Amino acid sequence: MKKIYWFIGACVLVVSLAAWTGRPVETGAPRLVSVSGEAQVRVAPDEALLVLGVETWDPELSVAKGQNDARVQRVLALIEEYGIPAAHVKTDHISVQPGERGYEQREGYWVRKSIVVTLRDLSQFEDLLTAALERGATHVHEVRFQTTALRQYKDQARALAIQAAQEKAAALTGELDQKVVAPYEIREEHIGWQSGYGGWWGYRWNSGMSQNVVQEVGGGVSIDGQTVAPGQITVSARVSVSFSFTGR
Repeated sequence: MKKIYWFIGACVLVVSLAAWTGRPVETGAPRLVSVSGEAQVRVAPDEALLVLGVETWDPELSVAKGQNDARVQRVLALIEEYGIPAAHVKTDHISVQPGERGYEQREGYWVRKSIVVTLRDLSQFEDLLTAALERGATHVHEVRFQTTALRQYKDQARALAIQAAQEKAAALTGELDQKVVAPYEIREEHIGWQSGYGGWWGYRWNSGMSQNVVQEVGGGVSIDGQTVAPGQITVSARVSVSFSFTGR
């Protein structure tokens, strides 16, 4: 008999607590629909990242290094001639490696350096690239067209992805005569951007992204008299959202 009294007392306590807090007692997990939203914003670039490589070889390390330094100095002097600020130029990779060259099978040394240039005037791009190869650059490791307003377009892509998730949830529940009530959990899965191509010392850069919302922000970039067309870059976002829902 005491156990029955205790059980009745516990039930009364739960009801009293619910009345005191003003909230109903949860009796089970919420009814949720979980969806993902993906979006792309395509943007005309306003700057370019150019990565140039200088590679030299010689049986004597001092000779290989001296040749490499001379080539790098000529390329840096060229960049200065184009009026590119020093803050937009840096040496990104330096390596010295023993090794043979071609079919000669002679022992020697490879000396490699990479120069990274951020170019704000896209009309200079092709002339600068050609002149740099003539002055001593031996490799074009990467060309990446990008935007100085990346943060703005990332926020825009994220907002579109959330909107896409909300519309998808409404469509799914509507087919079952249900109605979305409120978001329960939101998770950002990916946000990034892609453009260009690359091929560092033994490395290749590439990426891909699918989407269900695409927005064009301005047209692509076309530069008169040049054979390189920057086109557009793509800023992508993907989110996962769980919504609670109820009957209509």
